[in-house]
Amino acid sequence: MNFSEFTQKLSQVQARGLWIEVALLVGCVLVAWAVCRWFGRDQPKDSIWFGRRTIDGLLFPLMALLFTDLARRAVIAFASQPVLVLRIAVSVFVALVAIRFFARVLSAVFPASALARLVERTISWLAWIGAILWIVGLLQPVLAELDEITLAFGRTRVSLRTIMDGTLSAGLVLVIALWVSQTIEKRILREAVADLSMRKVASNAVRAFLLLIGLLFALSAVGVDLTALSVLGGALGVGLGFGLQKLAANYVSGFVILLERSIRIGDNVRVDGFEGRITDIKTRYTLVRAGNGRESIVPNESLITSRVENLSLADRKFNISTTVVVGYDSDVARVQQILCDAAAAQPRVLNDPAPVAFLLTFAAHGLEFTLNFWVADPDKGRDNVRSAINIAILEGLRAAGIAIPYPQSVLHVESMPPGTSPAEAARL
Repeated sequence: MNFSEFTQKLSQVQARGLWIEVALLVGCVLVAWAVCRWFGRDQPKDSIWFGRRTIDGLLFPLMALLFTDLARRAVIAFASQPVLVLRIAVSVFVALVAIRFFARVLSAVFPASALARLVERTISWLAWIGAILWIVGLLQPVLAELDEITLAFGRTRVSLRTIMDGTLSAGLVLVIALWVSQTIEKRILREAVADLSMRKVASNAVRAFLLLIGLLFALSAVGVDLTALSVLGGALGVGLGFGLQKLAANYVSGFVILLERSIRIGDNVRVDGFEGRITDIKTRYTLVRAGNGRESIVPNESLITSRVENLSLADRKFNISTTVVVGYDSDVARVQQILCDAAAAQPRVLNDPAPVAFLLTFAAHGLEFTLNFWVADPDKGRDNVRSAINIAILEGLRAAGIAIPYPQSVLHVESMPPGTSPAEAARL
């Protein structure tokens, strides 16, 4: 239908038939909402089919599209006047299905990606533009014009419509592959694989395999000869051997780390002097988050080829120490008891091994004690528990009458110039 036919049918619409179509449309929407409400009662809030509020998932516009199209066909079969409202509603619901499908899948797979948000907005604009053109009858003429516009790639000329069809087909297939991989990870891997690192490598492998298969299907659908990809594969191999060897090494190292499980998500590690907890292992890099909130991006190759201290591999108990200096006339046993009691009073400090205090150094201005204690949750912070213990130590020493001396120096004067008084010598 072209634009002139659309305007002609628009002029033939009667008010009575228009209200009948509106009533049918409202009924179809209510039935679709009731079906989604019934089946989505016990569904999780991150469901792609039902969404957070039942109507913002994929199932609602899909069911509304189905019921509305059935109503449109019924009106066409039994009525003599053209169908307008239901036809417009069908195109609107088709656009909503496309938008919801891409938006829900991309937000579930890439929840914090700005690129995914850009793709969602682009798909939304294209879907609404296509729906408007189809409603007014201009979609076919626009597609015909796009088919006439060709671009030359060497000796081959490809129309702009073919490029758009291929891009949309490839995007659709890849999003379906992402949806399947996300469903496998959520429904199967979370229950079958208990270890987080093994679940991560299985998820990455499944996603990479499905994306490869989806890309091959998409290229085949748009008419690309897959045998020609052998040349591209050879060129890609040469590129990986020279310019992309570091990138390839990081990707391979990521899978090696996940498979060997020498470093796992949640472990506390020290890499190049940076100490923190591993929050995520990507295919190219690993995120290490320190206790003060700083986050380091470590290439996976560095974790394979350089020295890495895994503080959680053998023992998850972490040692923390603090130092205090008291006067030389202090009771050593009493000071040790105060230090150990201050550490043991903190709920995060472990009882096994118990806190222990040592007299390590005879400092210039007093006896230097070091208190060692252990915690099992260093990710909750170490400075906060050290500060609480230092405050308890200070209060305990003050209550016991044990002084913390100020740094001081003793000056011995062997001789003074003749006629110089002690006050003048002090000023000198």
